[in-house]
Amino acid sequence: MSQVRIPPVLRPSAGGQKLLDVPGATVGEVLGQLVATYPALGPRLLDDAGEINRFVNVFVNETDVRHLQVLATPVGERDTLLLLPAMAGG
Repeated sequence: MSQVRIPPVLRPSAGGQKLLDVPGATVGEVLGQLVATYPALGPRLLDDAGEINRFVNVFVNETDVRHLQVLATPVGERDTLLLLPAMAGG
């Protein structure tokens, strides 16, 4: 299982959890399992086509998955996924 770090802004949609162990062999599988467990995260993380929402950055061990294989990026049990929604303001 990979660890998924949930930022404060998404924690209410994830049962208040800060860190979750989620099964899956790819980023897409992990996010799918996360959304299946916490459906309120779905619209926050994924667009209507099931792709990562353009306002959300997903990192695997400090590397943005958009520089890897996006949803097909492999993950292992020692990997950490970090979800970072974009913040507006300035």
